[in-house]
Amino acid sequence: MANPDLSSPLITSDQPEVFISIDDDDGDDNHPRGFEFDHLNPINPFGFLTDAEPPVQSPTTVDPFRNDTPGVCGLYEAVKIVICLPIALVRLVLFGVSLAVGYLATKLALAGWRDRHNPMPQWRCRVMWVTRFCTRCILFSFGYQWIRRKGKPARREIAPIIVSNHVSYIEPIFYFYELSPTIVASESHDSLPLVGTIIRAMQVIYVNRFSQASRKDAVGEIKRKASCDRFPRLLLFPEGTTTNGKAVISFQLGAFIPGYPIQPLVVRYPHVHFDQSWGNISLVMLMFRMFTQFHNFMEVEYLPVIYPNDNHKQNAVRLSQKTSHAIATSLNVVQTSHSYGDLMLLNKASELKLENPSNYMVEMAKVESLFHVSNSEAVRYLETFSSMNPDSSGRVTLHDFLRVLKLKPCTLSEEIFEFIDVEKVGSITFRQFLFASAHVSTQPLFQQTCELSFSHCDADGDGYISIQELGDALKPTIPNLNKVEIQGMFMFLDDDKDQRISKNDFLSCLRRNPLLIAMFSPILATT
Repeated sequence: MANPDLSSPLITSDQPEVFISIDDDDGDDNHPRGFEFDHLNPINPFGFLTDAEPPVQSPTTVDPFRNDTPGVCGLYEAVKIVICLPIALVRLVLFGVSLAVGYLATKLALAGWRDRHNPMPQWRCRVMWVTRFCTRCILFSFGYQWIRRKGKPARREIAPIIVSNHVSYIEPIFYFYELSPTIVASESHDSLPLVGTIIRAMQVIYVNRFSQASRKDAVGEIKRKASCDRFPRLLLFPEGTTTNGKAVISFQLGAFIPGYPIQPLVVRYPHVHFDQSWGNISLVMLMFRMFTQFHNFMEVEYLPVIYPNDNHKQNAVRLSQKTSHAIATSLNVVQTSHSYGDLMLLNKASELKLENPSNYMVEMAKVESLFHVSNSEAVRYLETFSSMNPDSSGRVTLHDFLRVLKLKPCTLSEEIFEFIDVEKVGSITFRQFLFASAHVSTQPLFQQTCELSFSHCDADGDGYISIQELGDALKPTIPNLNKVEIQGMFMFLDDDKDQRISKNDFLSCLRRNPLLIAMFSPILATT
């Protein structure tokens, strides 16, 4: 090798590659010799769809939703709670009175107002000052006797939209008192007792995060109100949910699509013994802990206005990235690709009583961009994975994987498992299962392949697959299937459990379990 240096490869491309395979003569003859150990040339059981393997994404160790103090820990906290109990009772009374007075003032401000399409008249806004004063009393009752501020809000005509990180239910209360903005909120907030009325007085823009039409309408409303100086400035929490403040998760683009200048706001809750973030802690417990503190610290920083690039005024992604980076830099925290979908997965894992629920977050913003998988689809995949009995580290073995998918141990089923097991350690994680399933189901020919498979299985063309037809179709890929195993697969594919597999049953099952399409690869190879 001429002129070797540190950047030169040890083996150049013009040298032959030699692989040595060592087989055990006493091994199991039911498997191809060397299959379990030969990871150098893995067989892709989905080669009829794509030659590409699922992308490999290293899992993050960051959990942006975990509250560090979900319970009372330590003698100091216990003694402090006991001492503060009388104070908590006074604060609870102040909270109740303030909420009631604010609610009545808001009802007065809204009385007879029907033209919600235009800005609220000035006299009604003046009445709302009573409610704003009440919200400051509510903050006081929660232990925020003083709140440190840094910087100043930009004028409305300079930055009509403000965005903030979202840690607790305290920020909306503070911003209503401080800025009285128009907010973008979930439709479900409208039905909240007392609070829903106050939110309506903020000329709220409601959005259903699961409806594309609703999100589109919300963006139109944001643009309309941001363009008119008679409306209050708009406040959005682009993360779409609360975090623990130790990371900035992916931003939704609603605040950035209109292309107006943005002023980022940063909220911090310095603490030692009590984490004020609304994570894995109930609202009642969080309120109780706030009531029983001597003082809760809160800092609000107004960052410089971020202007859209003149050459990319409508590039919402670029503007959101600049804003996200500014907030993360100010907080000195990492940016991740987690989203509300990860919170859904976290809650579902807890509901399913899986150990270490944070193992099942996958950074859904990245998954959505790669595979266009919705949050509900990811939750459905988690339900399937949970039935495979993952261990405490969130890993599943080959045996449990085959049991749930009704597959018999054979060469093909092992190849499917190897396809998912990108680490080649003999077990798979939910992230790997989700990536492999989504990778297969989003291939351009997947739907057509499923329909073609049904047509070939339905040998007599009556629109249904019988047990006999299913057994005949699976023989080339899964040899030596007995009647019980064929019956198990038949019931698995019979989606509506009417003792026959229709086309809808077949396609629905494969959409939920796309890895099973590999069973029909010999049929497809003959077409």
